[in-house]
Amino acid sequence: MTAASEMKPESVSLHPLGTAPASVPELLCIFGTGDLGRSLGLRLLQSGYRVVYGSRRPDSCGPLPQGAQVMSHAEAAQTASLIFICVHREHYEFLETIAQHLNGKVLVDLSNNLKKNIYPEANAAYLQRLVPGAAVVKGLNTLSAWALQNGLLAGKQVYLCGNSAEAKQAVAEMATKLGLAVSDRGSLSAARELEDFPLRLFPEWRLPLRVAFGLMAFFFFYLLIRDVIYAYVEQGKDISYRIMVSLANKVFPIVSLIMLSLCYLPGVIAAFLQLYRGTKYRRFPDWLDRWMLCRKQMGLVALGLAFLHAIYTFIIPIRYAVRHKLISRVVDEIDNKTTPFDFDNTEAWGTDSFYVLGILGFFLYVLLGLTSLPSVGGTLSWREFSFIQSKLGHLTLSVCTAHGYIYGWNKFLRPSTYKWYTPPGYMLCLIVPSVVLVLKVLLLLPCVDRTLTRIRQGWERTQPREEKVMNKSTNL
Repeated sequence: MTAASEMKPESVSLHPLGTAPASVPELLCIFGTGDLGRSLGLRLLQSGYRVVYGSRRPDSCGPLPQGAQVMSHAEAAQTASLIFICVHREHYEFLETIAQHLNGKVLVDLSNNLKKNIYPEANAAYLQRLVPGAAVVKGLNTLSAWALQNGLLAGKQVYLCGNSAEAKQAVAEMATKLGLAVSDRGSLSAARELEDFPLRLFPEWRLPLRVAFGLMAFFFFYLLIRDVIYAYVEQGKDISYRIMVSLANKVFPIVSLIMLSLCYLPGVIAAFLQLYRGTKYRRFPDWLDRWMLCRKQMGLVALGLAFLHAIYTFIIPIRYAVRHKLISRVVDEIDNKTTPFDFDNTEAWGTDSFYVLGILGFFLYVLLGLTSLPSVGGTLSWREFSFIQSKLGHLTLSVCTAHGYIYGWNKFLRPSTYKWYTPPGYMLCLIVPSVVLVLKVLLLLPCVDRTLTRIRQGWERTQPREEKVMNKSTNL
């Protein structure tokens, strides 16, 4: 079947008597039959559009979505007013040869680059220079072929920029019909910024990962000095084998608990700041905004470290050092070299409580992590999601903090605990979560609101006096 016969309208309109003919779906054009072009065409067809492809080789361009048409670039450009450019910048030259067919058209540039600043100008600006008679809109370049094929577009943020408001409006209406959330970034001068978006490597994860790695490095070397180096210097023992498992199994839970408390500390700070200001409509400082935006990533990093702590704890009984110590103790008791140690009921209670709190805290950890997944969180109402992430989150923090306190309940006052006059790592990690929980309790007290209100009112009353003093000094 030829392209002309494909596009020829029917001479007779067939529809039931007494009903109006259905409106003809809008026809959209795609230049490029690669993975992105085929995936975009499939999604457009599923959304009710008609699709025509422009190709250099219409007869041998490979499989295309069922229902789409294919023809040469020049023929396809004449059939639609909205054209998607799904080819690399290196192949834009062919557009100059059909520039007369693109005048007045809207060209949506979906191209990206492999590196930043690889070209002196943005791809969309270069495209606009090649086809000055068309309205170029940069957008949809953050969509992947995989997301388009699997329909994972609901609520996904896309960005548009262009010099024509009408062209951007036409692209925005199409994107909204696909289920996308559109953000207008202004004129075409913002195209380079949009083209750099796909090159970003986990931008929301950078701060949480830096904080986590910084904390892990600090506590690793801190515990290395307290445990391994101290034993070698003061006692002449070589226990360097503990670095691989024992030392790591101390660092992971310490950093995990601190990261979890850092998820809820900015919310407490923001609450006190709102009470002090007397309003919740003033903008937070930039550092606090950035901190609050990466709380989800901090929580997931904390969950990952908790998983490592659980796995390391499970392998402790099969370690050679632990088995050797246990067998040696049994042999010594059999040979009557030592007397069997008595059963300590208090120690049994403490150990069981420690393990129970750890298991319960890990379960709540996992529950929080599951609700942060879009597929799970999307099924919850806002009140349910808020309850889990806030109320259940603070309960998780409380249980995990209690887990740490139970671990050292009988060690806080022992002089031997403070090697080289330094506190153990578990004591240091309890500082931040304890502060968060205390501040959260204070927020629940009505007297805190009254106190902060008085402080704010007193500060506001002193402002006019300070202004008068400043005026007098300037007059002098």
